[in-house]
Amino acid sequence: MDKFRKIIEQCQELFPCDVEVRNKEPMSEHTSFKVGGPADCWLRPHGEAFPGFCSALISRARKEKHPVFILGGGANIVVSDKGIRGMVLDMSAWRGQSVWALCAENNELVLKSGTNIDEAADIAVSEGLSGFEFLAGMPGSVGGAVWMNARCYDKEMADILSWAEIINFEACASGGEPQTERIGAGEGFGYKQSPFQKKDCLILSACLKLKPGEKNKILTEMEKNRQDRDDKGHYNFPCAGSVFKNNRDFGKPTGQIIDELGLKGLKKGGAQVAPFHGNIIINTGKAKASDIRKLMLEIAEKVKAAEGFCLEPELLFVGEY
Repeated sequence: MDKFRKIIEQCQELFPCDVEVRNKEPMSEHTSFKVGGPADCWLRPHGEAFPGFCSALISRARKEKHPVFILGGGANIVVSDKGIRGMVLDMSAWRGQSVWALCAENNELVLKSGTNIDEAADIAVSEGLSGFEFLAGMPGSVGGAVWMNARCYDKEMADILSWAEIINFEACASGGEPQTERIGAGEGFGYKQSPFQKKDCLILSACLKLKPGEKNKILTEMEKNRQDRDDKGHYNFPCAGSVFKNNRDFGKPTGQIIDELGLKGLKKGGAQVAPFHGNIIINTGKAKASDIRKLMLEIAEKVKAAEGFCLEPELLFVGEY
């Protein structure tokens, strides 16, 4: 793996920062499903030179034809049992409030993209800002939530996003240099969709437009949402929350459709449709990524045969399949 270390060391010379590097790192250690084979090279940079380092790393890796996978909180992905080829750039050390942190006059909070969702909720309440409560208790990172336009309790990330700062790599395809830019909330957002899904980019930070609130009321709402997730069994087993998107054209939630077909409890290897929720698949202890994939395909086939609906996966299958 000297080829990867050489790139990393070259980028460190330009943008000094500490970097954890591990070869053949099991991705099961970095996903909420607790499945996934080894990454050829996993790295996690630390320090304020993070943006420059990542920009240089991705650019150089691509020139040498090494793929780079961006890892957020690992909460909405199923990594192949064969793992991920190339480099995995772990964002989790790029966390907390950004340098401009809080624009008090606008009630805006700027968070680094690697910030854990629950940590972000706690930062918001510490500043007496309301609007982030609906995400409390959700696994994942701020960058991941922006990228997928995370949604729950009839609210979505686009509702509170003012802008996102990204490194745009699209110019690199024609020999240009990556550009740092801000993308405002606007067109391109939809149900579990964002414009970033169609861009070749790395999300660095998100500016959230919130509103003043009483800390006790904010905390109460946050704890209600966390308890609701707990009551629904989200924390009982390794899982990734909903595995299929809801579609209003179906007339009812996907979980209800699956439940009414008697599929709760259905198993493939160590993967099981949760006995407590039709749209959650759990790792009962020894699940493989292939078990989860096969189970999702079987559910989709049974729903299609019975109802005529084509379920759309919410999870991303990553790596060698």
